[in-house]
Amino acid sequence: MSTNTAVSADLDTEAAGTESALFRPTRLGALRLANRLVMAPMTRNRASAAGVPEPIMATYYAQRASAGLIIAEATTPNAVGATYPNIPAIHDESHVAGWRRVTDAVRAAGGQMFLQLQHGGRVGHPETSGHHPLAPSPVPLPGTIVTPSGHRENVVPREMTEEEIRATVADFAAAARRAVDAGFAGVEVHAANGYLLHQFLSNHTNHRTDGYGGAVANRIRLTVEVVRAVVEAVGAERVGVRIAPGVTANAMAEDDVDEVYPALLSALDDLGPAYLHVVFADPDQPLFRTLRKAWSGTLIANPALPWPGPLPADGGRAAAERLLEAGADLVSLGRSFLANPDLVTRLRTGAPLNPIRDAHLMYVGGETGYTDYPTLG
Repeated sequence: MSTNTAVSADLDTEAAGTESALFRPTRLGALRLANRLVMAPMTRNRASAAGVPEPIMATYYAQRASAGLIIAEATTPNAVGATYPNIPAIHDESHVAGWRRVTDAVRAAGGQMFLQLQHGGRVGHPETSGHHPLAPSPVPLPGTIVTPSGHRENVVPREMTEEEIRATVADFAAAARRAVDAGFAGVEVHAANGYLLHQFLSNHTNHRTDGYGGAVANRIRLTVEVVRAVVEAVGAERVGVRIAPGVTANAMAEDDVDEVYPALLSALDDLGPAYLHVVFADPDQPLFRTLRKAWSGTLIANPALPWPGPLPADGGRAAAERLLEAGADLVSLGRSFLANPDLVTRLRTGAPLNPIRDAHLMYVGGETGYTDYPTLG
């Protein structure tokens, strides 16, 4: 049993005896969560071209404030880390002011938020960021990427110098401080889904021969340095980390997940962050059980639901409950929250779920498929 689960025992006994554990209150550090359902971070491309959160984003997140915790979408800590058009940023005061409107709206609706910090690494384009992408090594992302002027061939990223690595670590720490200034309860360091930190972890995208490449201890180094710097900046109780062992998003490949991730968790666990967030978690896989055993704190698990493809009719509830039974403390759902602002109520009552409008997931802007999904009643 994790520390968080033990702390929550008293809260559990107060809950209805037969109610699913998904809907029981719990704690995340100093935060009291109304339930164990987390809204996963999902890029929706509704910020301004300069990365400033727009007012419509405050409406969107406030509609979903019944989640025990919202982790807001991937947000770049510096200009060169931008991935796609109209993603939010958190590296100047205009970004802070825009995000403060969002956190104020969510707080007024009774919700709580963390902000995910993401540097794209090779996932980016000069037409989008105004900068040439930086990565661990000059290994390009295959194919094309969406830019403000349409799909463009990916460029070969430039290998980061050690000075640029140190600057990036400092940018993550500064972004975390700005996020807290903007009203977030904490931040999630994104080391998953094929972005910069994940690129350093994999020997397919990291061909370095210095202290950040080669051996496992070197490849996990940047993620550990970023998390340490963010913990020092805002406190361990305000920091989460997201990982995606073996996930192939953004053309990722990993040969040695059984060596990389236990070593990474051992190093991160010593820093005491508030939670670990595991993407596409499968309780039947030995690696999930290894990670749960290795992690002493709160574990948020994101179930391995069909992707691409339709969600199960229950929106992932059965998979979420299996993960709780397997040792997860909280469970994150993405597309189900996207299409159902009142997802917690729908899952609790067994009400049918709204279908997802796949054509409106990203890049389209506006209310359609964003703030116009209906609620019960």
